Amino acid sequence: MNTRISDVEVLRAVAVLFVVFQHLGSLFPWTLAPLEMLYSYMGGTFGVDLFFAVSGFVIARDLIPRLLSAPDKATAWKTMLAFWVRRIWRLWPSAWLWLGLTLLAVVAFNRSGAFGTFEANLQATFAGIFQYANVRFAQNFMVSEIGASFVYWSLSLEEQFYLLFPVLIVLFRRHLGWALLAVALIQICMPRNHLYLMMFRTDALALGILLALWSHKASWQAVLPNFLMLGRWGCLLLALTCIGVMTLLSSRLELTHYAIGIIAILSALLVLMASYDRDLLLPSNWLKTLLVCIGERSYAIYLIHVPVFFATRELFYRLYPEQIESLQLTMAYLITAAVMLTVLAQLNFRMLEMPLRKYGAKAALRIFQPPTQLHNNAMAAAPDRHIEPTIKV
Repeated sequence: MNTRISDVEVLRAVAVLFVVFQHLGSLFPWTLAPLEMLYSYMGGTFGVDLFFAVSGFVIARDLIPRLLSAPDKATAWKTMLAFWVRRIWRLWPSAWLWLGLTLLAVVAFNRSGAFGTFEANLQATFAGIFQYANVRFAQNFMVSEIGASFVYWSLSLEEQFYLLFPVLIVLFRRHLGWALLAVALIQICMPRNHLYLMMFRTDALALGILLALWSHKASWQAVLPNFLMLGRWGCLLLALTCIGVMTLLSSRLELTHYAIGIIAILSALLVLMASYDRDLLLPSNWLKTLLVCIGERSYAIYLIHVPVFFATRELFYRLYPEQIESLQLTMAYLITAAVMLTVLAQLNFRMLEMPLRKYGAKAALRIFQPPTQLHNNAMAAAPDRHIEPTIKV
């Protein structure tokens, strides 16, 4: 399947906007009282779990049928390799670019100390490159400095998932659903009272994959009328209720020890609504268009927002060394960071993500067909003119 689902992009936008909100406090060199009050009653950490549920669904709905329909082991291994190649070209270039730029900023643009020490950031850079940032985060949180690249913990967890998941499909095959259900239920019923349990949480990922498996069954389509009966406003109210509950569970209220499991279930419900591609989450309007645009750039926003926050602090430190907290200065921080984040995310999306995503798709296709065969197939399809073969992105 190569058709993008607009409602899935809306969920990505919701996820990244709440993650940005969660980290907004790091934008200011002072404690912002209204923001701290908001954090008491609402939080944005659930955005990561929503990302996980979306990723599990999007990746699995295409990969599982491909692997299960492979006629032999050689084709299955080629399918795995093609998948890994696409993911590498999709994720690593942007991630490595911003790891490098952040480390450069630590050295050359850090008079205020906003980015932290070189040693901590160098360790964080290695952890991000070699995909163990979640382990490092668990080891250093509240113990020592974690660096400006701390958001890479979730990327490392996803990369570990991407590495193992194709192998799990082949090993479990028809029993994959039961294995994933066990993984999800064990975690949902488990209080996350240890940081390692938080840094290796995969219940939302597993539920997203289960939804992808279910989407190929007739019973999945049979659920749609129940959502349609709610009507446009009923579905919107359901979605907003899920998001509202997740913000409460992500707040400092600590309502339950099982918050992460509940968030995973609610994230899966939102992904289920989005999976039908029937505008159940939000009707087609200017707001949805904006959220889809943000969702498409959510990976760039996720990578860039913390470095932008610290760069904004450094910039104002240099412009106004003797800063006094005020509404005007707070708004100046917000506007500057928003403009920088918007511009840099757009540049990253257009100039890096999109071209390399297409290149990765072509590289993956070459695993199955050598370049000469691809060219011959294209010429055979249209002998009078050169046509590029269709590439699945």
